[in-house]
Amino acid sequence: MTAWNPAQYLKFEDERTRAARDLLARVPGHGYGPGGDAAPARVFDLGCGPGNSTELLADRFPEARLEGLDSSPDMLEEARRRLPQVNFAGADLASWTPPQDADLLFANAVFQWVPGHLAAMARILAALSSGAVLAVQMPDNLEQPSHRLMREIAQEAPFASKLAGAIILRRPLEPVGVCYDALSGLCSDLDIWGVTYHHRMASPASITQWVMGTGLRPFLEPLDADERAWFLDTYTQAVSEAYPPQRDGTTLLPFPRRFIIARRA
Repeated sequence: MTAWNPAQYLKFEDERTRAARDLLARVPGHGYGPGGDAAPARVFDLGCGPGNSTELLADRFPEARLEGLDSSPDMLEEARRRLPQVNFAGADLASWTPPQDADLLFANAVFQWVPGHLAAMARILAALSSGAVLAVQMPDNLEQPSHRLMREIAQEAPFASKLAGAIILRRPLEPVGVCYDALSGLCSDLDIWGVTYHHRMASPASITQWVMGTGLRPFLEPLDADERAWFLDTYTQAVSEAYPPQRDGTTLLPFPRRFIIARRA
């Protein structure tokens, strides 16, 4: 996993947090615990990042024991600064297993970075107690111009050999039916849906700034300063052609996302 820059990520905090808000709005507020009629008592924010999603959970479930997990020390440092009352810890979701008393696992925009993410979700869901909930949101944008252009430019770059790993770091999400079949046998209730947001960007350069905080990171990290400048210039020019301005000068960034709420049987 490449390094994360909390400041770059949070340049678009409101837009990034919108999907977390929408996911949380569909998370059941009750139905947990041995009797199946309680609010969640122990909540985990998986891939908590700088704590923006954790803050939503703290507001929604103020009585719960809330814990944030992330693989990035820089993100964890920012999350601790933001929410000093919450326990944050390092974890790799490819191997992490939830404790038996976990009631709610909230995973906003993290599983797309986990190798074999569907198998990882099924493994984590299987470890939960009956009635516990796994709530997931993942970007479904690898075929959008914003991400397709990264791969195309990387393959054509004079330093393409440096970027071979970045091209294959993320895999497309499985079809919804495949996802359903992998999880439904573990669930008493399973809801899967998709949303495409259309974020208003000031310019194509704003799209570059957006992805520099997420998907563009592994493409830039292996490069030296001159190579990085070439890549960013080439990418921004390509984005300008792929996302023409609206009449008022606004650039719209379509952003498809997949949502999953799974209650353990």
